[in-house]
Amino acid sequence: QVQLVQSGGGLVQPGGSLRLSCAVSGTIFKIYTQGWYRQVPGYARELVAEIHSDGKINYGDFVKGRFIISRDNADNTVYLQMNNLKPEDTATYYCNADTEDSERLYYGYWGQGTQVTVSP
Repeated sequence: QVQLVQSGGGLVQPGGSLRLSCAVSGTIFKIYTQGWYRQVPGYARELVAEIHSDGKINYGDFVKGRFIISRDNADNTVYLQMNNLKPEDTATYYCNADTEDSERLYYGYWGQGTQVTVSP
């Protein structure tokens, strides 16, 4: 069974930094895209950053150079370094992975979510 286990997050002051990580466990053949999304109650989930297996990266427009996504293919982990955090970054952050199993079937998985709160 494939699971995405997130760690990191918490409370930070404006201008501070946090690092999120998300490890994919279970039997998989390949991971294509890994990414981070966030959601505020009453609003749609939005893309924060994603990194493809070929290294291509996309960021949400609001990131503006503050966040860095990276992945370690050796242990199937994706990271999100968040710098210069703002109160409007407060949200629940979810990691996502698009995978292929040994039977060449494609599945998308989500992590359990982690709260990030930016407040004085």
